[in-house]
Amino acid sequence: MKQIAADYAGKIDIEVLSGGMMPAENPQHISKIADYIKGAYKRVEEMTGIKFGDDFLWHINNPDKSDWFMHSEKSAAALCIFKEYYPEQQVAFASDLQYALKFEGRDLTDDEAYRHLLEKYNIPAEDFYKKLNSEEYKEKARYEFALCAQLQVTGFPAVLLQVSDSKFYLVARGYTSYEDVKQRIETILENAQTV
Repeated sequence: MKQIAADYAGKIDIEVLSGGMMPAENPQHISKIADYIKGAYKRVEEMTGIKFGDDFLWHINNPDKSDWFMHSEKSAAALCIFKEYYPEQQVAFASDLQYALKFEGRDLTDDEAYRHLLEKYNIPAEDFYKKLNSEEYKEKARYEFALCAQLQVTGFPAVLLQVSDSKFYLVARGYTSYEDVKQRIETILENAQTV
């Protein structure tokens, strides 16, 4: 997606929405999903070429020792805050969040998991943390979850392309190669121009 964002900079506005895969109302201990991840992460590595980090995998391989109760709300609120500062870099920030979790093993429900990104993007910590724990930004995160549900996004990640106020195309659901995403976008854009 970072390459797609670079390819279409100035041509397509790209917005990253949080889907709310793990609701905050019912946070799940890592032990609830560890077995699934143990089986799935190697397939993801094979398909994508990315590697999960040892610090993340420690929680997967030692769920009985982990204190992780995962939910999506705090990282979604962080993304909402970031988009206000740097809307043109939201794909990069979303990528950094994924890396922080799945490679560095940072618990994204912990406020301190974001401090290194505040430094990287020069975001004032006091302002960020005030917003991160405010009801306003929790509500913004919940709005994005509801929007994804309204768009009938049932799998993550998903890429949709909006061509009019009411017309969206599903470009990709789950891992899809850069080449396939680019070709699908090009086809949709060509067809939208001839309509």
